[in-house]
Amino acid sequence: MTMQTALPLALGFGLGALSVGLWREGNRKKKVMATRLRRRQPIPELQLREWISAAPQGWLVLDAQNRIEIINERAESLLVKESSLAPQLQHLNDLEPSAELLHLLELSRNTRLAQRGEWSLGRNDLSVRVMPGERGWLALQIDGSNPLKNQLKQQEQWVSDVAHELKTPITALRLVSESLALRAEGRQAVLVERLEKELERLQRLVGDLLDLSRLDNTLVSRRKRPACIDPRDVVGQAWSTLQELAQPRGIGLSVQPTRDQARQVAVDPARLHQALFNLIDNALRYSPDGSSIELSIEERDRWCLIAVRDQGPGLSEEDLERMFERFYRGDPARVRGPGSGSGLGLAIVRQIALSQGGLVRARNHPEGGAVIELLLPKA
Repeated sequence: MTMQTALPLALGFGLGALSVGLWREGNRKKKVMATRLRRRQPIPELQLREWISAAPQGWLVLDAQNRIEIINERAESLLVKESSLAPQLQHLNDLEPSAELLHLLELSRNTRLAQRGEWSLGRNDLSVRVMPGERGWLALQIDGSNPLKNQLKQQEQWVSDVAHELKTPITALRLVSESLALRAEGRQAVLVERLEKELERLQRLVGDLLDLSRLDNTLVSRRKRPACIDPRDVVGQAWSTLQELAQPRGIGLSVQPTRDQARQVAVDPARLHQALFNLIDNALRYSPDGSSIELSIEERDRWCLIAVRDQGPGLSEEDLERMFERFYRGDPARVRGPGSGSGLGLAIVRQIALSQGGLVRARNHPEGGAVIELLLPKA
């Protein structure tokens, strides 16, 4: 194969693989939108109770004080040792909830997001999904842990297979592009450079998608005590990598408070590094040359709030609503730095926050620029 034929073929394959990946994700989102429930009139409460009662999964509905409003037969069979005790259930405490379950309930109410985890009852572990409602009400979907674990195992195996299938051709294409780069001249050298950039981007995209898949299957748990670390140590590690991109543009990083004030979070150090790296990298893209990225760490009750602020043009209404969605990119005119990400960086931050028992949110600063806040459990 000559260089004239190999180059367009390799470039086409690389760009085609990237397009297929994005097309599949777009189709997946369209299917999700198409299957959303549409309700033209209120559903009678009696009908809802009958459906819940007949559901194959266990259902438990709690009010804001954790009083039991609804419990179906399947939930009773999973949670109550003796059926004669079921009519006596009035409050969640009657079921002896684990500390892990209580943490999930509090987290779901605080974040207004659904949470997944396990409910330990003696030697049995039940899978539970907690869904928040209005005024502190919660719905718990409960089932044996085996179906959930089997599903997660199958998904992990699928991810592993996809990783193997995608990484191998990408590596081969990069070897081809490196070989072509040694002989390319003129117009072909420009095409080879473009090919290498797109392959690098594709490789990054595959890595981010695999990371998101792993995070999607991470259950919030408090069984294993997380490490207690100072976020400023992790900030330094992340900034040491990004500083090479920031220095030519004259962009600095300021961190508050100084070392004389203790700050500790209870999280996985590797995940915190990944989240902070993505947040600082995002701020770097939207910061004007010669400006400074501001990172502050505050303690609020049982939480540690890490805020990253850039000096850019701020966020639009659409940005504020969609910026943590996968593949979402804001207005390209806002980008001040070179290059563009995979569109997955902030989605990964969101999943990391949820997997560590926290949350992430964004706002515009009153004095200009965007602020992204990462809220994590305090040590």
